[in-house]
Amino acid sequence: MKACIFLIFTSLGILVGCTSKSNKDTESANTSSIEAAKSSILQTLNAETAAAFNRDYEAWKTFWVHEDFVSKTYINFTDSTSTETLGWEEVDDFVRSYIEAHPEPDPLPEALKDIDIRLYGNAAWVSYTQEEVRGTKRETRLMEKEDRKWKIAGMHTTIYPPSTTNN
Repeated sequence: MKACIFLIFTSLGILVGCTSKSNKDTESANTSSIEAAKSSILQTLNAETAAAFNRDYEAWKTFWVHEDFVSKTYINFTDSTSTETLGWEEVDDFVRSYIEAHPEPDPLPEALKDIDIRLYGNAAWVSYTQEEVRGTKRETRLMEKEDRKWKIAGMHTTIYPPSTTNN
């Protein structure tokens, strides 16, 4: 009887040990896939920003999803301006027109180094805060993976003046 109980507990210990190792392996795989996605998304966001600030319209549009559900919202409390563009055609037209009206490149902001991401299969919710000359910029991006590349499907930017930043 003692041998039977010993065998049962030993078997349970092995099963629990295997389950724990499996969970750790899964957590490790999830962490590495999140870090890989984060790195790739950071590259996309920084390259899209560089293209926009350098007024490279052809490069800029390669970083966006070209579908009707795309949106871009910009609220600037520093100068009381805001825009909302819905659908790829409207976003594309707005940015193309802006680049045509303001062809001189702007100085590039400091590249993003850290973002918060939540992965949902081939989509990601990205948020970050960045200090700029104009104040604090908070951005949220909806990213989608197309042909194994992360692209922007939605963008919400809010800029707060330095004296009124809400942490």
